[in-house]
Amino acid sequence: MEFVDMRVVLRLLKIVFLLLLCQVSLLSLAGVRAAEPEPLRLVDCEIHLLDFNQSGDGFASLLENMDRQQVTAAWVMGVPLQKLWQEHAPQRPPAYESDDGPVYYYGTTDVIVARALLALTPEQRRRFHPFICGFNPTDRNAVNHIRLMLKLYPGLWSGIGEILTRHDALTHLTLGETARADHPALDAVYELAARRRLPVLLHSNITSPRESAFIYLGELERALAAHPKTSFVWAHAGTAANIERRQHLKGLCPLVGDLLERYPNLKILLSWVLVDHYLLDESGRPAAAWVGLVKRFPDRFLVGSDVVGRFAKLSGAYAGIRAFLSGLPSKVAVQVAHDNAEACFRPPAAVPDRAQVKKRAKPARPAE
Repeated sequence: MEFVDMRVVLRLLKIVFLLLLCQVSLLSLAGVRAAEPEPLRLVDCEIHLLDFNQSGDGFASLLENMDRQQVTAAWVMGVPLQKLWQEHAPQRPPAYESDDGPVYYYGTTDVIVARALLALTPEQRRRFHPFICGFNPTDRNAVNHIRLMLKLYPGLWSGIGEILTRHDALTHLTLGETARADHPALDAVYELAARRRLPVLLHSNITSPRESAFIYLGELERALAAHPKTSFVWAHAGTAANIERRQHLKGLCPLVGDLLERYPNLKILLSWVLVDHYLLDESGRPAAAWVGLVKRFPDRFLVGSDVVGRFAKLSGAYAGIRAFLSGLPSKVAVQVAHDNAEACFRPPAAVPDRAQVKKRAKPARPAE
């Protein structure tokens, strides 16, 4: 009769136990990973493909960075202004504030964006909602530029903007008349946008860096009231970097709530300047007042990075946005991150613009 060596048995049992323990650990880790929520998908509602020199990294870089940041779609546009390279400047100014040289309106920005878009594959192109922006908002010809772009690139455009009106330092550097949200030249633009169901992305500061009162708020309100069928997206809720360098706008949150209450055609674009100065508190947590406001109007807020031509900066822009979204109920966070942006677009209206209506309504001359 042979005897079994108990030391061998114990050693085998130990090995089996360790194998089982490893298996349980791996299953537990897999369960934890499966339970981890996927990063919230974003639609970025303000990406400038070009900078103030009408150059940029291009769509290949933009798509690569969007994929890294789980950005499924973007509102993309050029920049309606070109920085003047003055005779005495030793090198081309990289930004509009690089020197005291002026900026001027540059309509070709829309053509550059359109041609770049048409060079993409259909699948890539479907991720972008291009906006028309290359017009002077103080020129009554502005609406004719939009009509021309719609004619040259039918079916391509999704919106109008970013229309740059009050914009602190940029306003001072822009040649010509000061643009404002209620300028008469924009009435026809807003009317066309309403007929074509094109959302309007509007930059309109509510004050200047030197004034604490909201001295330009009336310009925005007059535009909203005069064009109730036009869908306005107010970029950055009326503030800007130069304003925030000098003062903090007290009462901005309740003011935005009041405007949303009174103007159903208004939406708010939450971007980096709001994240840096309002949406997060000093500890980096979502600010309670703004969380409450977004919960009160869950279908009226969008998000955007406001990057200009260079797309490696996207990760930094989205970090703050995601931090704020984390303080919202999950359903509301999805609305703000993605759904509200897509809801801005409807099937094209079958209503011609005013110029076409007049042309059709003109009676034919009787035969002589």
